[in-house]
Amino acid sequence: MNLESLFTSFQYKKLNLKNRFVMAPMTRAQSPDGVPTQQVADYYSRRAAAGVGLILTEGTVIGRPSSKNLKDIPDFYGTEALNSWSNVVKGVHAEGGAIAPQIWHVGNTPYGWEAPAPFESPDSMTVKDIEDTITAFANAAKAAKELGFDALEIHGAHGYLIDQFFWEGMNHRTDEYGGKTIKERARFGVEVVKAIRKAVGDDFTVIMRLSQWKQQDYAVKLANDPKELEDWVLPLAEAGVDIFHGSQRRYWENEFEGSDLNFAGWLKKVTGQPTITVGSVGLSGDFMEFFGEGKGADTTDFSELLRRYERGDFDLVAVGRSLLQDPEWVQKLKEGRLDELKSFNPASAGTLY
Repeated sequence: MNLESLFTSFQYKKLNLKNRFVMAPMTRAQSPDGVPTQQVADYYSRRAAAGVGLILTEGTVIGRPSSKNLKDIPDFYGTEALNSWSNVVKGVHAEGGAIAPQIWHVGNTPYGWEAPAPFESPDSMTVKDIEDTITAFANAAKAAKELGFDALEIHGAHGYLIDQFFWEGMNHRTDEYGGKTIKERARFGVEVVKAIRKAVGDDFTVIMRLSQWKQQDYAVKLANDPKELEDWVLPLAEAGVDIFHGSQRRYWENEFEGSDLNFAGWLKKVTGQPTITVGSVGLSGDFMEFFGEGKGADTTDFSELLRRYERGDFDLVAVGRSLLQDPEWVQKLKEGRLDELKSFNPASAGTLY
């Protein structure tokens, strides 16, 4: 199988990547009290050294009460945490890699941790809370640029805070941050993007991760057809999103009836912007089978990925579990060592290697 097209360079604004592979964000919760360790820095540098085009870090939280739901999820505010992230950036750049933080607020998704304050959600937040949260996102974005990151990603997916505002199942507000349509409920996300764009300027690449499914309900669709997708994502593109990261559980599944475009393919068709696809690339089972049932997954071929990519459906390919398990996964693909790719072992998720 000829994978050469996935090893062409990608350039957008000042973001220059050696190939089309992206390390997907994966929560590790191994930064004590929110401060990344040297082990965390080595974890990312190891993958940069083995040829990953762009590393998206695990979710890092903004400076808001209960913005995270596990104590050792990394912070993206405060002198100590930001100094540690500076060390991570330097390590990745020393290996010739590119890196972007994923900036996050978990919203009302407690994981059993006794948080220092009540969890925030669309229905519980005052307008002042919303305004302060938007400012906190902008502050994190400004810090990302100042620390030398190559881009940043806004986490707007999977049922976390921004996504909760998008979703009528969790946003019952009747003011300007609510509404009956996805276009109305997109206002909070749009204002986050605008504030971030103002903080980082026009030349810094802003990625946004979106999903239809939620951890609270895998079957949810925010957009039931292309018109609703336009109403949702065009305002985000106009606000300043450069690249859309279309999260699916299985990248090969088509998004709407009558078309074989997946979610990333539709995001590109609607916005005209570059997109990232993600969801069980190279594996037979989706990641929720692992998180929910502790299952592994067998390796699969890349023919369907290539078909969609070479047709122009998306520009970049994000990989999670395979890169978590094997730092050299991209290098093995480049060198044609496909026989060395291994099935995903759930035990690897407990390590930071």
